[in-house]
Amino acid sequence: MKVYPTEAIRNVVLVGHGSVGKTSLAEAALYESGAITRLGSIQDQNTVTDYDEDEHRRKFSLNLALAPLEWEERKINLIDTPGYADFVSEVICGAHAADLAVVVVDAVSGPEVGTDRAWQIAERLGLPRMIVVNRMDRENADFGSVLSALRERWGHRVMPLQLPIGAHESFRGVVDLLHMRAYVGEQAEEADVPGELVAEAERLRAELIEGIVETDEELMNKYFADEELTEDELRRVLHGGLDHNLIFPVLCTSATKLIGVRELLHNVAFSGPSPADREPIVIGDVKVMADSAAPPVALAFKTAADPFVGRLTYLRVFSGTVTADSHLWNANKQADERLGTLYLQRGKEQFPVTELRAGDIGVVAKLSHTSTGDTLGSRERPVVLPAMQFPAPVFSMAVHPVGKAAVDKLGPSLQRMVEEDPGLRLDRDPGTGELILSGLGDAHLDVTVERLKRKFNVEVELALPRVPYRETVTKKASAEYTHKKQTGGHGQYGRVTLEIEPLPRGSGIRFAERVVGGAVPKEFIPAVEKGVMETAATGIVAGYELTDCQVTLVDGKHHPVDSNEMSFKLAASQALKEAVQAAGPILLEPIMLIRVYVPESFAGDVVGDLNTKRARIHGITPEGGTTVIEAEVPLAEVQRYASDLRSLTQGRGLFELSLDHYGEVPAHIAQQVIDAHKKELEAAHAR
Repeated sequence: MKVYPTEAIRNVVLVGHGSVGKTSLAEAALYESGAITRLGSIQDQNTVTDYDEDEHRRKFSLNLALAPLEWEERKINLIDTPGYADFVSEVICGAHAADLAVVVVDAVSGPEVGTDRAWQIAERLGLPRMIVVNRMDRENADFGSVLSALRERWGHRVMPLQLPIGAHESFRGVVDLLHMRAYVGEQAEEADVPGELVAEAERLRAELIEGIVETDEELMNKYFADEELTEDELRRVLHGGLDHNLIFPVLCTSATKLIGVRELLHNVAFSGPSPADREPIVIGDVKVMADSAAPPVALAFKTAADPFVGRLTYLRVFSGTVTADSHLWNANKQADERLGTLYLQRGKEQFPVTELRAGDIGVVAKLSHTSTGDTLGSRERPVVLPAMQFPAPVFSMAVHPVGKAAVDKLGPSLQRMVEEDPGLRLDRDPGTGELILSGLGDAHLDVTVERLKRKFNVEVELALPRVPYRETVTKKASAEYTHKKQTGGHGQYGRVTLEIEPLPRGSGIRFAERVVGGAVPKEFIPAVEKGVMETAATGIVAGYELTDCQVTLVDGKHHPVDSNEMSFKLAASQALKEAVQAAGPILLEPIMLIRVYVPESFAGDVVGDLNTKRARIHGITPEGGTTVIEAEVPLAEVQRYASDLRSLTQGRGLFELSLDHYGEVPAHIAQQVIDAHKKELEAAHAR
C-alpha cells in the first residue's frame, strides 16, 4: 500500500451494540475494495478482524482490529471494535485513534444499550458520527421505525442520506437522496429512483437539503432566494456539517449481501473528515496539528502481544512523520524508544512500511517502555497528549494458581495482561493477602484467564475474593497471662497485663506502655509489642486484622534467669486474645459508595434491589433520561453486582464503586463469618 498524504487519509472506528454486523461490515469493505479476494464470515471463523481463538469460540469480537483499505484515491483505516459491554476499553482505544465514528445499528432492533454507550464515548471525544442501519436483509427490517428511534434519541440532526430499496429478502439497493439516483446490487449499478419511492425520496431530500443549508449561512441565503444549489455545494457543506457534529447522516447496508457497502465507502471517502479537518490539539503553548513537516507526535492507543513478532504497539500519528529505524521520546516515561520496522496492520497480518505520515495509523514491535496511552514525540519538544480515560473496574475475583508451575509465572504473566488491557487492574488485598484481578464483568475476566493459559501456559482458578473484614472492640477491658515453661536448664517465664480500649474508626492499632518499677524490663517491651502486633494482624475472633483500638502494657513480672524475649512475646499474644474476648469484640466490614446510572424506567427496580442488599440510599437524581442512584452498600452484598445490574436493566445500567469507610457488621451476619472461620480452622487441623 502506498504512502498517502494526510488529506487523503480517513480514520474510521466502527462502533455499536454487539451482533449488529460491525465485523461483517469491515469484511465487506475489505472485499469490495480489493484488499482481500475472498469474503469471510463470522460463522466460518475466517474474517480478517476476528482472528483471535477466543473470538472464534465465542462468535463475537473481543479486541479492536485494524483493516486499512484503499478507495477512490483515499486510504481508509477501519478500526473494528467489540460491542460487548465488558470490552468497552477497546472501543475507547479505537475512538482515540479515529476522526469519524460509524455507529452501526441493527435494522430490526434499532439503537440499543451498546449504541448509547458508543455514542457517549464519541460525544465525549468530540468525534463526528455517521450512522449505518445494517442488516437490511433481515426479516422484519424496518428503516422507517429505526430512523424514528434514532431521531427520538438524538434529535433533528439525524438525517437520512439514503433510502433503502426494498427490505428483508427484497432489499436490493439504496437511493442516494443528495443525487436522486438509485444504486442497485453488489456492484452498485446506477439506475433511476423506483417509481414507488419517488415521493418519499423527494420528501426526505427536501428535509436533507434544509438540514444541510441550516449549517451554512451563505448556502441558506441562496436557498431562501430560490437559487439553484449545486451538488458540489451541498456535498461541501454536508462535509463541514458532519465535521462539526451539526449533521449525523444515516445510510443503510447489508454487509453480508454486499449491498450499500460501496456507497458507504464513497461517503466516508468524500464526506468524512480527514485528520487535517480536525481541530488542533492545544497543550500549553503547543498546537499539535496534522502536519507531516512538524515535529512528530504519536499516541500509543493499544498494546498487544503477537506470538511471532512480540509486543506490538499501535500508533496514531497526530503530527509530523514517524520513520522506521528511528528514535522517539516517550514523554510520559521520560525514556528514549528505538523504533525498528514500522508495519501496517490488517487483522493479524503485518505489512512493512518506511514511514507513517501525520494522521496515519500503524504498529511497531518491541518497544521497551511504552504502554497504552503514552505519547511518543521529539525530545526537543516533548508533548503529552490528554490521558485516555477508561471506566473503573467493577468486577473482582481472587486469582489462585493451579499447580506449582503456575506460582512463579503468575505475577509477571498477569502484569503483561494488565499492560495489554487497560480495563484490567491487579492488586494484592492487604487485609486477606489474596491476589485480586478486577475487570469490567465476568466475561472480561473469563477471557483474561483463557488468554493467560494460551499465551503464557499459566493455569489459574477464579474465586470470589474474601471480604476484608476487620475486628475491633467496643469497651475497655484488661487481661493477664503468664507464660511458664520448665525444661532442663533454662526455662521460659514472662507475665504481662494488657489493657485494651476502643479508638475512633480509621485509627488503626496503637501500642503503649505504662509499666512502673521495672515490672517488665525495658529490653523485653519491644517483644511484648511484637507479640501484640503479630497477633492483631492475624485476628482473634474470625481471623481478620484487629484495628481501631489501643493496647497498653500496664504490668508484668519477670524472672532473672528464665525470662527472655520469646516468653514475653508469647505471653503478650495470649493476654491480647483474652483481653479482646472480654472487650466486646465486633466485626467491621467495608462499606462501599456505589453510584448507579440507569435509564429512568429501571430506577425503581434498581432501588428495590439495592434495599435487599442492606444499602442506604443517599440520593436519586434524574439526568436527562438517565437516573443516578447514590448509596452506601456493604462490599459483601455487591461482589457480583455487575451481573445483577446487567440482568435487572437488560444490560443498560452502569455503576461505579469505591471504598467509603468500615462499618459494624450486623450480629447475625458476624456470627456466620465467625462460624465459617471456625470450620476452616477445624478443616485445617484435620488435614
